[in-house]
Amino acid sequence: MATGTRWVRGICGVSVVLAAAAGAAAVTGTAGASAAARPQVTLVFDKNPADPGRSTLTVSRDGERQARYRAGSGDGSTDDCAAGRGWLPDGDWRIVLKDRRFKGGKVRGYGIQLGNMRCAGGTVTRTEMFVHSEMHRDGGQGDTEPRRWDGEEDYLSDGCVKLRPEDIKDLFARLDDLGWPERLRVIA
Repeated sequence: MATGTRWVRGICGVSVVLAAAAGAAAVTGTAGASAAARPQVTLVFDKNPADPGRSTLTVSRDGERQARYRAGSGDGSTDDCAAGRGWLPDGDWRIVLKDRRFKGGKVRGYGIQLGNMRCAGGTVTRTEMFVHSEMHRDGGQGDTEPRRWDGEEDYLSDGCVKLRPEDIKDLFARLDDLGWPERLRVIA
């Protein structure tokens, strides 16, 4: 009898182990499938060499455009090695921070901080780069520069990507809904 009991326990134990393994495989398969089915969201800044203040920032999901914003980068200079005035160098910039209430020296309110990257010539590493607008930390407009958006001249920057206040707020809402990409691709 004891031998039969051990055999039954052994069969039950093997059944439990096999069921657990099958369940784990099913969960892994489901997780893998959902990861593969997860939409790919991309953020691309397309620089306009003819007029850097009339460049575009585009949000796409699985290759389909979801939103497109006018954006600027730099003070009109297309020299990506000109720190503090030239536009953003081409490449895939890592998104290191996204904050609706950022409080930096020049950047306040809605801001997406980018990692550091060397310029095309390799002579300068561009640091403290953001996608941002002109606003107070609470997202409201100020009475004077640099906390108030006045129009065309406000697309100019020290090299960061700048959007109108309404556009950066819309960008944050869309990316919250679609999912945030890990990088900003910059192309010319």
